[in-house]
Amino acid sequence: MVTKQQLKGLPEDADLRRADSLAREIFSDVANKWALLIIGALHEHTLRFNELRNEVEGISHKMLTQNLRMLERNGLVDRKVYPTVPPRVEYTLTEPGRGLYIAVDSLCGWTQQHLTHIERARDSFDA
Repeated sequence: MVTKQQLKGLPEDADLRRADSLAREIFSDVANKWALLIIGALHEHTLRFNELRNEVEGISHKMLTQNLRMLERNGLVDRKVYPTVPPRVEYTLTEPGRGLYIAVDSLCGWTQQHLTHIERARDSFDA
């Protein structure tokens, strides 16, 4: 976590601990399960909407649309529309999106590495 010392000289918008900071807003946007799964699905190649929906099991049309718009607004996903009938739309990660994928991949690896431990802890807690 970032300490007060590390934040010296940075704008208040960079402080994740502040409820009104831009950093907190961005963190909140990208730190949701659907955004993380979309970023993971797009890390290797460009996908069309329905291909992406098939990759992210369980996501609704509405949630995929909302999260793609948010990721595009934050500059993490690029949306390219081709002038065809019907229109063809493709999504790909931008450079910052690919950088975020590194963190997402690390989080996924951590989850898989500690899955058994967490499952045992949950069973113990629920008993």
